[in-house]
Amino acid sequence: MTTASTDPATCHPGSPSPGHLCMPEDARKRAARRLKIARGHLDSIVAMLEKEDAYCVDVLRQIKAVQGALSGAGEVVLRGHLEAHVATASTRGDSVEIVEELMEALKYT
Repeated sequence: MTTASTDPATCHPGSPSPGHLCMPEDARKRAARRLKIARGHLDSIVAMLEKEDAYCVDVLRQIKAVQGALSGAGEVVLRGHLEAHVATASTRGDSVEIVEELMEALKYT
């Protein structure tokens, strides 16, 4: 379970603005791990395609693995956002903004 704080003071150095809500550390680490896995699969696909004997089904399997890793990373980020920011929005008084921001972000998925 994510134990994230929504206190802007807990943001890492260099956050965009003093009121910026930062991604929970656990979600950041888990998403980064999944994206590194996706990158590894992508590198594998590129290497496979550089060979003349690339087999279509092997390439398709690797593409599905990348899609799965990306989807998993998205789920981790979304869950972290829901738990840390959406669930606490009414306490902060920014429910409308948080919901609109999330709806905009999900519009393209």
